[in-house]
Formats: sequence, structure tokens, C-alpha cells
Amino acid sequence: MAKLEKHIFVCCNQREPGHPRACCDPQGKAELQWAFKQELAQRGLKHRVRANKSGCLDQCEHGPNLVVYPDAVWYGRVTLADVEEIIESHIVGGRPVERLLLPDACLNAPSCPHRVKKA
Repeated sequence: MAKLEKHIFVCCNQREPGHPRACCDPQGKAELQWAFKQELAQRGLKHRVRANKSGCLDQCEHGPNLVVYPDAVWYGRVTLADVEEIIESHIVGGRPVERLLLPDACLNAPSCPHRVKKA
């Protein structure tokens, strides 16, 4: 089998209800990851691109989140309605979906204005 071209890591982290940072998969159903898997399979891409469950990507305030590697493109506030567009535009077409991109200033940055400050 050939090496995979891309991995889509979909945060499926869960936290207790009411946590100040929220979580990407509150019901624990991994619906977003499953939707990516189904769409990739329907397009005949499942042996070239894999959609994996991920633990916390530490971008909780922007969730649900995912990251596409090796492109290192981070998406936030992704919904089931965005799956087809991400695959068509980014995975197939090579053009990230601008409206869903996480700002560079928020990635791995404690200074992200969206991050909940510790008391």
C-alpha cells in the first residue's frame, strides 16, 4: 500500500459539562471524524487520505477543531456542513477553506485573545 498523502486529525476530546474551555466532542460520538471518513470513502480517497480521531489539540475555544497534515493547516468551528467543502477545496483542490482557518496568533499561543484566562 502506498504512503498516505494527508492525515486529517479531528479533535474528539471530551470534558465535563460546564468546563470553561468547552470541548470539541461533547456527546462523544466522533460524528465529525466519521463524516470525514464517509466522504473520503465516497470520493475514493480513503487509501490516500485518512481521517483520524485526535485527543485535545489545545484549541478548545475554537472548537470543534481539526488539523490537516502534512500541510499544518488548522481549522476551527468546523461543523458537519463544512466537511464536503474542506475535502473538495483543500484535500482535492489544494486550497484551504479560508473562513475556517484558525489565526496563526492563536496556535499554541497563551496570548490567544479567545483563550480562557486562569483565575
